[in-house]
Amino acid sequence: MVTGRKGLAHKGRWVVKIGSALLTNDGRGLDLEAISDWVDQVAELRAQGVEVVLVSSGSIAEGMKRLGWDTRPGEVYRQQAAAAVGQMGLVKAYESSFARHGLHTAQVLLTHDDLSNRKRYLNARSTLKALIELGVIAVVNENDTVVTSEIRFGDNDTLGALVANAIEADALILLTDQEGLYESDPRSNPDAPFVHEARADDDRLIAMAGGGGKLGRGGMATKVRAARLAARSGAQTVIASGREKNILLRLFAGESLGTLLVPNKEPVAARKQWIAGHLQARGTLVLDAGAVRALVSGGKSLLPAGVKSVTGDFSRGEMVLMQDEAGAIVARGLVNYGADDARRIMGLPSREIVDILGFVGDPELVHRDNLVLA
Repeated sequence: MVTGRKGLAHKGRWVVKIGSALLTNDGRGLDLEAISDWVDQVAELRAQGVEVVLVSSGSIAEGMKRLGWDTRPGEVYRQQAAAAVGQMGLVKAYESSFARHGLHTAQVLLTHDDLSNRKRYLNARSTLKALIELGVIAVVNENDTVVTSEIRFGDNDTLGALVANAIEADALILLTDQEGLYESDPRSNPDAPFVHEARADDDRLIAMAGGGGKLGRGGMATKVRAARLAARSGAQTVIASGREKNILLRLFAGESLGTLLVPNKEPVAARKQWIAGHLQARGTLVLDAGAVRALVSGGKSLLPAGVKSVTGDFSRGEMVLMQDEAGAIVARGLVNYGADDARRIMGLPSREIVDILGFVGDPELVHRDNLVLA
């Protein structure tokens, strides 16, 4: 793994989050010129081989502007109404800007429940990865029109980190109206040292971070926490000013801009550790010798053909154990089919899944990206 600034200068997968203050020019309505500029940079990154998913705030702030509100309402239902109004303008702005480059866009609205529920997590992950493969720019936002206080992310920094986890991004870029993280508040301490680079799990970072602004729910504290979340799947995080000219292209070129927060584990190791410790196993798959070799020696996914028996009651996205015929645990991972469907397709080639089930979700029973060896 290439880490640090050099790691950003490689073809890979980025999640770029743009905050409300930037998108709405501090609450004065969508800054179409700025949006056009970020879109130009994303298009150039795409041309250079970087896969980009956008996480965009701004729907509530834009709705507030359209409705003539000066301050963010406290009532959830009024925030939802503002989001419904503002989302129309936000989507239109991205679609028209990317169309200039011949790029299609897709709106993806998520709630915390979508990424904590394992079935919906896999569905969201599959959709985002399919959009990437199709060359479509996914524009992700919290689904503020239906979210409740119990399931809201609280900020799009956290959403960006969870998306980075889901799609195994190499980098999470948090564009804000600040240059990055300082050791103390530069407004009260003009001589505060700037944090150029640190480990994402450094406990001192939380003490350095501050609160949120009037338009968005995020602040430096949420960005530091987001960096920790992103690091669990091995992604580096950059907190940088979205008002810096050509910020995305200059980061890709390796310039030392913003604050870089790096993980302490390589991406594969970090993600596998997260999967291994995330959930209790809900069932067991017994594998034949060929499937065991494919997993252990070949680094392959688990196909239905290699499964001899299925026990337990589990749903798509839940954790299952994989054992050899002697009962030794070989691996554990997130399963792509529920227990009943898994029993119907076990021992069969993947091409027969659609004939047996009437649909095919995935050709693999457990994908290698969602599998960790024992």
